[in-house]
Amino acid sequence: MTPFIAELLGTAFIIAFGNGVVANVVLHKTKGHNGGLIAITFGWSMAVFMAVYIAGAASGAHLNSAVTIGLASLGKFDWALVPQYLLAQLLGAMLGQLIVFMIYKDHFNATAAGLTQRACFCTDPAIRNPIQNFMTEFLATFIFMLAVLFITKASSSLGSLDALPVALVVLAIGLSFGGPTGYAINPARDLGPRIMHFILPMTNKSSSDWRYAWVPIVGPILGAVAAGFIYTSLL
Repeated sequence: MTPFIAELLGTAFIIAFGNGVVANVVLHKTKGHNGGLIAITFGWSMAVFMAVYIAGAASGAHLNSAVTIGLASLGKFDWALVPQYLLAQLLGAMLGQLIVFMIYKDHFNATAAGLTQRACFCTDPAIRNPIQNFMTEFLATFIFMLAVLFITKASSSLGSLDALPVALVVLAIGLSFGGPTGYAINPARDLGPRIMHFILPMTNKSSSDWRYAWVPIVGPILGAVAAGFIYTSLL
């Protein structure tokens, strides 16, 4: 695969399985209805696990716009490649969300609450306070990026299990810090599905909440860049 296809496919896997588990838990009349936060966090971590081992060899498995920009700001990634990675991640997120919509279409229409429908696409805060919400996304991504930077490859490969450490970091972030904002920690993860929410037809659809959309974009990017700065300071 080319890096572009790897980033697109990997991000699509993350969103398809990640927002797929959200849909299974929160939408009405699904087999997984009311499965709870534990199911959601494990679903997202397994989504990342699959995506990383799919895309790792071809692109380095950024699969996250904040990671791409953070690595470029560190000098660990060529700025000239950043636009194609960001585009691939955005398109992949939109594709993954389309898969979720196609699978759960009847359940979206059977769910009367528009905000519950939207939760299967993009994030929103449990308590709306833009500055606090921004700090939550900033700090959660800062911790995520710092942890990823400190993960070093073992001297011998474990095959697909090499992707496990990053998945476990995502699981820990979700369990510990996912409550306030839904832990976007990835601009493409939020923006791509939010665009699809705006486009796709659903009964009882709410607004796409564009006023909040800057938080899961700016917070993760600045958090990743700050983590890179601290990482280099500690070496």
